[in-house]
Amino acid sequence: MTIEEALHISAKLDLESKTAINLQYTSRILEEKFAGLLKEYDLTTPQFNVLRILRGQKGKPASLACIQDRMVDRNSNTTRLVDKLIKKDWVKRRVCPDNRRMVEIEITPDGLKVLEQLDPLTRELNAKNVAPLTQDELLTLNKLLDKLKTHD
Repeated sequence: MTIEEALHISAKLDLESKTAINLQYTSRILEEKFAGLLKEYDLTTPQFNVLRILRGQKGKPASLACIQDRMVDRNSNTTRLVDKLIKKDWVKRRVCPDNRRMVEIEITPDGLKVLEQLDPLTRELNAKNVAPLTQDELLTLNKLLDKLKTHD
């Protein structure tokens, strides 16, 4: 289905507009599918992102600023996200022993267990989402998306 069909656009779109709209629309579809998977675990996509960032720390705590810098959606309220994950006992917060003004966040064993359960499910969903594309097309798409991200 073309983007024009999906959005019932009858006017002729210039190629640049069509491409931008198509990227945004496709991104939204993928986000909704992913959010549906996470909903079963009472998780939002930004909360999942925080857990993944903390797991990537390999046992070392992260500051709120570090988490914020690594978020996919940088508009997220990191403090609020961490507070919700603390209530679920998936992360813990502590005052940094070297700098009492800094707060450190760590993933808990329960948080790691949730990610372990989600890892195969997210891999499966991602594979299903890109199944129509060949490996060469996936490589090309990633190169093109990287090129768009780094363009001024």
